[in-house]
Amino acid sequence: MPRLFSYGTLQQENVQLETFGRRLDGQPDALPGFRRAMVRITDPAVIATSGSDHHPIVTPSDHPIDEVRGTVFEITEAELAAADTYEVSDYKRVAVQLRSGLDAWVYVRA
Repeated sequence: MPRLFSYGTLQQENVQLETFGRRLDGQPDALPGFRRAMVRITDPAVIATSGSDHHPIVTPSDHPIDEVRGTVFEITEAELAAADTYEVSDYKRVAVQLRSGLDAWVYVRA
């Protein structure tokens, strides 16, 4: 099963229910070597689901001590495809290794 690391709205129960049809179980983890910022969302459906027109987004950092905290979830391939549909074009999905050593997908600035 793929793993998905979320540092933003995919951690919200309402977003999970709308996107995956269920509440996800996850564990705290962190994404080393990245920093968090905010991006303005213009997609009305995503704003309606998340309740906000500003979402967190991450980019690689030049400072190796930087990390972004979040949650890692085990999901299905179908749920990963649903997450791809939820995320707007400001994001792209990449493979990363988390602080725990787990490999996961994460959405970063496109």
